[in-house]
Amino acid sequence: MPIKNRFAELLPEITAWRRDLHENPEILFETHRTSATVAEKLREFGCDEVVEGIGRTGVVGVIKGKANTTGKTIGLRADMDALPILEATGLDYASKTPGAMHACGHDGHTAMLLGASKYLAETRNFDGTLVVIFQPAEEGGGGGREMCEDGMMDRWNIDEVYGMHNWPGMPVGSFHIRPGAFFAATDQFDIYVEGKGGHAAKPQETIDTTVVASHIVLALQSIVSRNADPVQQMVVSVTSFETESNAYNVIPQHVHLKGTIRTLSKEMRALGEERLPLIAQTTAQAYGATAKVDYHSGYPVMVNSEAQTEFAAEVAKSVSGDCQEAPLVMGGEDFAYMLEERPGAYILVGNGDTAAVHHPEYNFTDEAIPAGCSWWAEIAEQRLKA
Repeated sequence: MPIKNRFAELLPEITAWRRDLHENPEILFETHRTSATVAEKLREFGCDEVVEGIGRTGVVGVIKGKANTTGKTIGLRADMDALPILEATGLDYASKTPGAMHACGHDGHTAMLLGASKYLAETRNFDGTLVVIFQPAEEGGGGGREMCEDGMMDRWNIDEVYGMHNWPGMPVGSFHIRPGAFFAATDQFDIYVEGKGGHAAKPQETIDTTVVASHIVLALQSIVSRNADPVQQMVVSVTSFETESNAYNVIPQHVHLKGTIRTLSKEMRALGEERLPLIAQTTAQAYGATAKVDYHSGYPVMVNSEAQTEFAAEVAKSVSGDCQEAPLVMGGEDFAYMLEERPGAYILVGNGDTAAVHHPEYNFTDEAIPAGCSWWAEIAEQRLKA
């Protein structure tokens, strides 16, 4: 039976897993129920080894092929964590945890990799070893980094690693990928502006931090418009402007700005980290204020390896008949840490005409499950061809 047909047959079972995960979302590293569920199913499937607690709450399963003449090992990775969002879907299986929701489809990713694991543990029609990786804390916690720092790649001698994410706005079950830089580095910053507070009717007696901070917000846009190479991608966004007072007649002593810088190359990333503190501090100084900058390096640029991307695209074509070039994405993805350690590729699978990820009305489309499961299974069987 063709792989995709087998997963169409398994669709009701995998859908039930997915909806159970959706109903019971867990945040960051607190994926205790999810991780236990994953580990239990991997043992039921007959995996040769199941290890919990990698990267705190990550789970790794090992499936050995019918042969192992090549000695090659590949990893397949799915993320498990939800987001701190109040769900507004009205679904029968909506989140039972107030303020937590699978608003990015990680429930779907986990269910699809479980489906592929079930099939591969049954058939073992490959030559080598498959490592299935279920990762916590993709949504800002760096769970991929934690699993790598726990020695996952070396412990199981992983040679290549592959990942997948659903994508609203693309036809259900279609695939999109690109080689090289794909998802952006996600750095964050805090700027603490201090001036001299006072009465709003006497601005001449103050150093007005709201004016100073406003000029900083505008000046930071020059990093993109006047410092960055115009053909390079870069985003500088100030996302929060907080003062210590909400009174109409008080000029505050302090203003706190928060924001993010997104880049797709090491050069642009370094430029942002260099220019932002300098602009903030000197702009504040020009108005008689001071600015303290805390710069936080987030996820690195996620870079798909050339050869593995070409292979992943060919597998996608065999599953769906086509694979388009994906757009560059200025969002972050901590699969980047795994791709820094090993060659591999990350692909998008279409979720259809749904709400965007991270939206309270988003829901993973179950009809995408056979395509996603098939891609992972074909990656294993073709890359570890028996």
